[in-house]
Amino acid sequence: MSKSQIFLFLCLSFVGGIFLNSFFMVPLLPVSCLVVLGVLLVSVLWERKKIAIIGFCFLFLAAGVWRHQQASFQIYYPKEEKVNFSGRVVGEPDVRDDNIRLTVEAREIPGKVLLVVDRYPEYQYGDELAVSGKIQAPQEFEDFNYRDYLAKDGIYSIIYYPQIELSQRGSYRGFGPAVYSGILSFKNELRESINRNLSPPQSSIISAMILGDKRQISQEWKDKLNYAGLRHLTAISGMHVAVLTAILMSFFISLGLWRRQAFCFSIILIALFILLTGLQPSAIRAGIMGALFLLAQYIGRKGQSLRAIVLAASLMLAHNPLLLKLDVGFQLSFLAMMGIIYFLPIFRNWLRMVPDFFRLKDVLIMTLSAQVFTLPVLIYNFGYFSAVSIFTNILIVPFLPFIMGLGLAFALLGTVCGFFGQILSLPLWLLLTYLLKITGWFSSLSFAVFVFEISWIWLLVFYFAAAVFVWRFNEKEKLKFLKY
Repeated sequence: MSKSQIFLFLCLSFVGGIFLNSFFMVPLLPVSCLVVLGVLLVSVLWERKKIAIIGFCFLFLAAGVWRHQQASFQIYYPKEEKVNFSGRVVGEPDVRDDNIRLTVEAREIPGKVLLVVDRYPEYQYGDELAVSGKIQAPQEFEDFNYRDYLAKDGIYSIIYYPQIELSQRGSYRGFGPAVYSGILSFKNELRESINRNLSPPQSSIISAMILGDKRQISQEWKDKLNYAGLRHLTAISGMHVAVLTAILMSFFISLGLWRRQAFCFSIILIALFILLTGLQPSAIRAGIMGALFLLAQYIGRKGQSLRAIVLAASLMLAHNPLLLKLDVGFQLSFLAMMGIIYFLPIFRNWLRMVPDFFRLKDVLIMTLSAQVFTLPVLIYNFGYFSAVSIFTNILIVPFLPFIMGLGLAFALLGTVCGFFGQILSLPLWLLLTYLLKITGWFSSLSFAVFVFEISWIWLLVFYFAAAVFVWRFNEKEKLKFLKY
């Protein structure tokens, strides 16, 4: 057994411990037994390497359980009462149609506090605020656990429309916050550049695709994108970044660049993309997974791809173990990458007779691979299935390099010279209008979407069947190779 395989098993054991405690709070006694058994296997049977490795796996499993319990015990939900405190805005303001949501770090209150305030006056990242209002724990709705959704980001309290006094504008402590403030200011300039030259829904779609401003999309168009199976194009997730990396690699190679050059340019543009989103946590997680996946693909070994993704997931969960259960975006990021690693060769074999126009065949195959592997989790969490997603992705994905490339150039040049922004706005408007027409027509079909619910048991059945299917496919490929 190689060192990399041992490392993979240890990472999987750690993630397994977090997974176990996420759904079943493990008592102290079983955790203690795991630790004692692990220590005994490692210390007494050290000469028998395989048994010693099992002992280390038990220890890492216990470590995963302990890490999740530690994070869970830090959650503090306050009782409803009137409070006065000082705090600093520590995240990008979430601007909505009728209010703004501010994430504030208070000195007197555990965790972060979410403030729901009026649209005006506006506040910005780094502002020091004096707040007075009624604090409460976030609600748990019948179809959505808002409390858990906020808890994964360390937000345990919420105040609706408090009294606020601005104590200091733009208080930055250290070099990092000052840089982050500059990134948010630049992002706002790009947003204004887009809104000056495009009107909704085109402006909101391109803002979501390159800036991560998905809340600017109206609910009507969110539903249409969902029904057409194209919502992933506007959501910052591992699938989004995976498709983006495939597009970039194929695009640069089609321009005649060597694979190494295409890889370097792709990494740079992914980093730029994450910066343009304002360093959103979901974008950072997706970017890390996408970059490691791209690196492993550049090395050229599927096993390295798997280990890179598992390592990334382990490090993210070590930092915030609540992500595994409470963050659907994290689940989809991980599963999308796994789908690409294991299903891409299968789809490539099935579609080997399909011609490759402009090197976009792999982009389509990658999109299908990611979608198939994430489909059960999407149905489980959102309760619907798009029956037209294959057709819409075939019609839209080939145009993504041009939409995102033109969108980025349009937004950047628009901040420097409005004239150049206006010139690029026309071809971009045409491409976005094409995307919207495809979305609108397919989403209006009576059979576009099927609404139903599935049990978590079906998730286990699907992924077990998928694992068996992939194993059998790989075994057949090995036999073909040996016969050859």
